[in-house]
Amino acid sequence: MSSQLFSPFAMRGLTLDNRIIVSPMCEYSAVDGNATDWHLMHLGQFATGGYGFVITEAAAVEPRGRITHHDLGLYSDENEEALARIMKFCRDYGQAKIGIQLAHAGRKASSNRPWEGRDALGEDQDPWETISSSANPQDEGWHTPKAMDRGDMDTVKAAFVESVKRSDRLGFDMIEVHSAHGYLLHEFLSPISNTRNDEYGGPIENRMRYPLEIFAAMRETWPEEKPMGLRLSATDWEDNGWSPEDSVVYSRALKELGCDYICASSGGISGNTRLELGEGYQVDFANKIRREANIPTMAVGMIYDPHHSESIVANEQADMVALGRGLLFDPHWPVRAAAALNVEAASPPQYERAYGFRFLREKEQSWVRPSARAAE
Repeated sequence: MSSQLFSPFAMRGLTLDNRIIVSPMCEYSAVDGNATDWHLMHLGQFATGGYGFVITEAAAVEPRGRITHHDLGLYSDENEEALARIMKFCRDYGQAKIGIQLAHAGRKASSNRPWEGRDALGEDQDPWETISSSANPQDEGWHTPKAMDRGDMDTVKAAFVESVKRSDRLGFDMIEVHSAHGYLLHEFLSPISNTRNDEYGGPIENRMRYPLEIFAAMRETWPEEKPMGLRLSATDWEDNGWSPEDSVVYSRALKELGCDYICASSGGISGNTRLELGEGYQVDFANKIRREANIPTMAVGMIYDPHHSESIVANEQADMVALGRGLLFDPHWPVRAAAALNVEAASPPQYERAYGFRFLREKEQSWVRPSARAAE
């Protein structure tokens, strides 16, 4: 049986073995921006797990761009050295291509980790000044950010470019630019957060201007043969906010600048957003952008079933499928998916006694989705 999910996918000089992507997932376990043994374990298990592509969690391009004190960074020689150790392990033992997501948290920086409240740092917690497109806080009780002036914008753009250079030295195969979930670049895009009255505020062409300037500078610095993609929030899920139609316009502009794919997520611009979550609830956004902007897309968001993932790619709703929470629950998801779809998947020779065991493969092929079982 053939599988579109397990078919190769090429971008520039890079070919993925399959379309299964490890989505960036913040682990909040770094020290001064430096990756730790937790990252060695976390990323190492995926590098050896049969995935086509593993993308690191968001790495801040400057210290004030971290969400928390514990965020990963790529703004210092120490950060670079710490990630080099992780990269060496992934290269020595894994088969997956490795990418890095570069980010700036903007007004959502200087906060606590999710399990510590996910709120703004108090005065006794060593907070720092946050920056954004405008002096509008994320929510009640959050820090009021400084509205970025020209100097701030130039500094942040230079930080993104410097992190691109570090990413290349580290040997990453791809960069994903984080322009989603209410972080800095999204804060320029959304009319909810961006209330500027200069050339970077107002109509969509102005609100896109700074994110596009940053992307262009990054793409110019990154080697031509290596792909660069971008994650966006396809909608703010709020009236008078960023919309799927805006995302198509943005994606077309990014494609002109050399963007190789769009990962279509959503939300995050404010603390008041309410949305109905469901399996594959963001797939339609990836489909819309793919068709209307004519650019490869990555579907993401509550995708965890192999047959559903196969259908997304086979029906050309997206070119790749990114999974997050489901992979934390089952790091060997590609192997189980291959068994369920009755195809072969790459595996470390140390594990082949399990991956090639016919009894276990047959068990996976007989697996019935919970939703299907409930419908019987």
